[in-house]
Amino acid sequence: MQQQRVPTPVTGSGVLRAAARAEGHRPPAVTGARPRRRPPLPGLTWLPLLLGLALWGYALPRIGFRTMGEYGLLDRLPASFFAALLVLTGGFLLALRRAGTAPWWPAAYCVGMLFALKAPPALLYDSVRYPWASKHDAVVDTLLASGELRPHAPLSGNMAAYEQWPGFFGLNAALVRSFGVESAAAYLNWAPVVLGLLLMPVLVLLYRTFAEDWRLVWTGVWIYQLANWVGQDYLAPQGFAYLLHLTVLAVVLRHFVLPGSAGRLRDRTFLDPAAAAVPPPTGRRQRAVCVLLLVPLLLAVNASHQLTPVMLCVSLSALLLTRRYRNYGLLAVACAVMLVWDLTMGRPLFMETLGTLRESLGELTRNSRPGYAGRLTGPGPELAGLANVLMVFAVAVPAAVAVLTRRRLVRSALPLLVVSAAPLPLFAVNDYGGEMLFRVYLFGLPGAAFFAAAALVPAAGARAASHRARTVRRRVAAVALPVSLVALAAGFLPSYYGKESMHYTPPAETALVTRSIDRAPEGSLVLAATGSFPRALHRYDRLEHWFFAEQELPENERMLADPARYLDDGIPPGTRAYVILTRTQDVYTAGEGLLPPGGFARLRDRLAASPLFTVVEEHPYGVVLEHRSSAR
Repeated sequence: MQQQRVPTPVTGSGVLRAAARAEGHRPPAVTGARPRRRPPLPGLTWLPLLLGLALWGYALPRIGFRTMGEYGLLDRLPASFFAALLVLTGGFLLALRRAGTAPWWPAAYCVGMLFALKAPPALLYDSVRYPWASKHDAVVDTLLASGELRPHAPLSGNMAAYEQWPGFFGLNAALVRSFGVESAAAYLNWAPVVLGLLLMPVLVLLYRTFAEDWRLVWTGVWIYQLANWVGQDYLAPQGFAYLLHLTVLAVVLRHFVLPGSAGRLRDRTFLDPAAAAVPPPTGRRQRAVCVLLLVPLLLAVNASHQLTPVMLCVSLSALLLTRRYRNYGLLAVACAVMLVWDLTMGRPLFMETLGTLRESLGELTRNSRPGYAGRLTGPGPELAGLANVLMVFAVAVPAAVAVLTRRRLVRSALPLLVVSAAPLPLFAVNDYGGEMLFRVYLFGLPGAAFFAAAALVPAAGARAASHRARTVRRRVAAVALPVSLVALAAGFLPSYYGKESMHYTPPAETALVTRSIDRAPEGSLVLAATGSFPRALHRYDRLEHWFFAEQELPENERMLADPARYLDDGIPPGTRAYVILTRTQDVYTAGEGLLPPGGFARLRDRLAASPLFTVVEEHPYGVVLEHRSSAR
């Protein structure tokens, strides 16, 4: 009879050896065995969040926004504000270690960082941030007052786009009525925070389509927030339509997978350890139902903004390059809705834009430059411009590293990569008023942030050539991730707040402009160097506007040789005309390079001294002049 073998209890080193044999590695010596690192205690997870928000709350009333100088808000932020950002970043890194079992902790830190970065203007400013955003408030006021829009009326001041794509303004008119506030200006400064909160679950849905690792998902969301410095999330049609655009793409990538197209992308042994398997396929009937459900979103996008539908159609076209999403039905519907709107409600501006394509088509250098002049001047704007470039590289370089080194993840997330690169060809089409560079960056940012996170967050359980290789990878990531996140936070501040002296307007200046425009008789012409000043388009439906310095710098230099005669020649005979020159216009024209150094002061002094104009009101924040038509 064979003797039965008694099993040896597996304890201590036995567990280590058993686990090592299962993974195919040599068991470590018992004396050298190190205990497995445990995730941080719950108290260590929420404590930095409370401490960071407390520091931020302490810093908030100490931000000297009323005394901003050449560097905008940068040199007016107290040390406690920077400390708050560092503490929140450190807490987020701790929360990532528990992301697999408690993903709400990274979510809480993302919300906290969003408030820390973008809520100060909403809580502090006693006027509308971004003076040009006040024109959106003016459109809502006009809609509420008249109860109708005139899409085919020849409106001045570049307002035709707003009248022909009125969906966003109709929504805000309803919100003003629902909230019982006087105007949209009451909540305008909160738009970046609200849109950021609404965008967060859309990004999570988008990233979870391609990644199972919650660390990768939330790091992508965090990087997106820090890299979203372009200032397109204020209360404007662009930010609203962009949210709908990403929502449509998230639904498509989750629910439009063609049967039999996944291949090996549902095999865990073939996928990157952090990658998610391709979503289940859907039949024609299911996709048709999804198309019907997306039609209201497509209509809302087309009713609100003229460029976003183009970006959406380009993105859906790019998805046809992947076998997984080669579905023509939704693309046909999206293009049909866009064309119908452009040829009916938006026909005047659409036909005008088509007429300008011959000049801009293929002009890559011209179409990719920022702003009218494309040259920032002054310490703050120049620093902001440099930070903008560095921020692009800070996201693009790690994203490129991930594309080259994590090819298994790229195979499964190829649709996201294709969608992110899809807007690039639009540089060859149009400059979009000097904003195409920012718009292309914005539409490519979600995918770039995801792949940048993939480069900084190593896959848990990734197969490597040796234990030493895994150790090196972990150590590199332990340094690269916090350094990258701190660098992105440092770059966000000059990019977002470096030109803040252009964005904040003292209430006295707003009152001066409002008084002046209210005094102007109906049909008068309002002249200003630029439209970037508060209440610039107040009563825009009853007045004409001419922003005479929004042109190339050489033309403005010729204008400055004799500004009074230049303006006098452009004012139609018999027209009551008023010139409004304010401090905000001075800062904006100098910072954006529209006028040479000292050009605005020269303009103001020469107009005030000219017999063709008389001073109506002079104030430390500006001057108002009336044109003497009798002197012509």
